[in-house]
Amino acid sequence: MRALKFRLSGKSAFFKKPEVNTYYYFTFGQIHKVALMGMFGAILGYGGYSQKVWKSKKKKAEMLKEMPEFYEKLKDVKVSIIPQNEKGYIPKKVQIFNNSVGYASKELGGNLIVKEQWLENPEWIIYILLDGEEAEKIAEAVLNFKCVYFPYLGKNDHPADITNAVLVNLELAGQKESELSCLFPKDIGELIMPDEDDNIQEYKYEENLPVDMDEWLNQYMYRIFCFTNLSVRHGKEIVFKDADKNIVFY
Repeated sequence: MRALKFRLSGKSAFFKKPEVNTYYYFTFGQIHKVALMGMFGAILGYGGYSQKVWKSKKKKAEMLKEMPEFYEKLKDVKVSIIPQNEKGYIPKKVQIFNNSVGYASKELGGNLIVKEQWLENPEWIIYILLDGEEAEKIAEAVLNFKCVYFPYLGKNDHPADITNAVLVNLELAGQKESELSCLFPKDIGELIMPDEDDNIQEYKYEENLPVDMDEWLNQYMYRIFCFTNLSVRHGKEIVFKDADKNIVFY
C-alpha cells in the first residue's frame, strides 16, 4: 500500500480546546485528525468554517448546518501520526498578548488581553494512506510544494513547516502483538505490561483527541489516544510496517 510521508513541525502550535474559553485558552497536546484535515484543506483551497452556508426551514428544530467544505471532502482520508518530541510530550507555555482590533472587547478602548497555551517546537511524522482521490490530491500538492492557502498549526500565528515529503510503500505487519510507533486509539487493543526483570523504562502518553465532527452540532467527537513503548495486543486491527516502524491509520 502506498502512502505519503512527511515531517510536520513549527516553532509553536495552538489546537484550541473548545470546553474552556474563560481566563485562558487551552490547547490539545497533539495535532489531531480534524486539525490535519483543516491544514490539508487550506493547501487544496477548500472552504473552512467561515465559508459555511446555513440552511433553515420554517421550524428552528429543522435547521440544517452544512459541514465545512474541507471536512466534507477530506473526512475519509486516513492518517497516522508519530510524535517526534521525547516520549510524546510537547512542552507548553502560556503566552499573553493584546488583541486591539477594536471590536475584540467591550471594555474601554476595545482592547482584549488574550492568554493562550501554546505548544513549543512541536514535531511529527505524518503518513497519509493513498487509497482515494482526495489523498492523491494532497500528495501531489505536498510533493510539488504547492498550496492555495498557507498551512498553519491550528491558527495563523503558527506557520507549519512541511519537509522531507516522500512516497513510501507500506507492508502489512502480520503479528497480532507489536510495539506501535504512532499515536493510536486506545480501544484497538490491550497494552502488554513487561515482566519485572525486563528492565524496560516504559512510558505512556494518553489524551482524548478529536477524530471526527458531529454533523448536526459541528462539535468534535473524541477517542482516547495512546503513545507508548509498550507492546500492544491489537488482534484484528490492520497494522502497516514502514522500515522499523509499525503504524495504524484512522
